Amino acid sequence: MRTYWNTNGKLSHLTEWQPNCWIQVTCPTEDDQRMLEEKFNIPDYFLSDISDTDERARYEYDDGWMLIILRIPYVKEIRSRTPYTTIPLGIIHKRDVTITVCYYETNMMIDFVSYQQKRGEGFIDYVDLIFRLFLSSAVWYLKRLKQINTLIEKAKHNLDHGVNNESLIGLSRLQDSLTYFNTSIRGNENLLQKLKFKLQVDELDADLIEDVNIEMSQAKETTGIYSDILESTMDTYSSIINNNMNTVMRTLTSVSIIMMFPTLIASLFGMNLVNGMENSRFGFFIALVISIIVSGLSWSLLRYKRLV
Repeated sequence: MRTYWNTNGKLSHLTEWQPNCWIQVTCPTEDDQRMLEEKFNIPDYFLSDISDTDERARYEYDDGWMLIILRIPYVKEIRSRTPYTTIPLGIIHKRDVTITVCYYETNMMIDFVSYQQKRGEGFIDYVDLIFRLFLSSAVWYLKRLKQINTLIEKAKHNLDHGVNNESLIGLSRLQDSLTYFNTSIRGNENLLQKLKFKLQVDELDADLIEDVNIEMSQAKETTGIYSDILESTMDTYSSIINNNMNTVMRTLTSVSIIMMFPTLIASLFGMNLVNGMENSRFGFFIALVISIIVSGLSWSLLRYKRLV
């Protein structure tokens, strides 16, 4: 799906392409890709790189075209193995053509358009558009990090009532998400530093870049803090599980030791040898009493040693 936006003045929708407008392509179809390649002569490998979910944040030039790949946050389906991850957003520019391509529909781009319309201002030029996309991505990283923190607290609350595999697996998946966030934010930061010297930056752009740097630094620090908290939490619950397992094994071992003595006494008196109680009608009760006494003494000793 492609949408044409007039960026002069208030951001408004256009029915067809005009020079210096913004072409927003979301979840491109074969027709969209054919149009981009045939009408605008965009290198085909640009679109292939953007479609690669593992493509790193970077920029490159080819035949006058500039490709910028920005990593943005994305929320997968609830049952996904990694609920929060990052995807590439491609920004393609040449003279009077500015195109953004994303192979996923994201809340960030929907909010970006809505915010610019409420702002009542368009974009000064393509450089302003690029850095505002950087700023929006940093803000949305912070939003998603708050959601991740809420999920961490919820999982910790569940684990406080009982250690279960579901909550532990959920924490492990959130740890994966934080790893993706951290890597992508660092990549965006490095890309931003390079673009400052490659694009024509004026005074207004410099102020915007400063805002982007602040938001990205906060997102990076927040990701690091949550990652450390999550790692510490996982280590804590791992220690609790090991401690509970040691307690269970210690209890079972103590019970086995206590039960060993009655078995030994019964085996001794049950041997087909002369032991002095073959003809005694109290032999069974004597063996039973001895077993109880020995078991009681062994239990008391283990209890004294804090082994049961």
